[in-house]
Amino acid sequence: MSPLVLAFLGDAVYELMVREHIASQGSMPAHTLHMQAIGFVKASAQSDAVDKIMPMLDEEELAIFKRGRNANSTTVPKNANPAQYRRATGLEALFGYLYLNKNVERIREIFDYITGHLQQDQASGK
Repeated sequence: MSPLVLAFLGDAVYELMVREHIASQGSMPAHTLHMQAIGFVKASAQSDAVDKIMPMLDEEELAIFKRGRNANSTTVPKNANPAQYRRATGLEALFGYLYLNKNVERIREIFDYITGHLQQDQASGK
């Protein structure tokens, strides 16, 4: 399957994981929910997440990430640089691949690792 198709699907999987994570923190205004979600799903945040998970990826997952990262996309969001966007696309391709392979446990493991590190970074002021 095309890495951009994997990324298209993985974007939805990642967004759902983010929304579930934020919703589990309790009730809050819609604008706050939206702003917190943006903090997770923007390309720069996903690119930073890649740095966190890279050591835990196996060879196959790393290959999928690289296929997604190296895919030729014709657009880059205005708030991201091309390198961040490519890395974010690789992360989304990985989530799409894991989803299609029904590896929900691994999706959860990787996502929980990302959110755990994000919370540590926020606590330390990074």
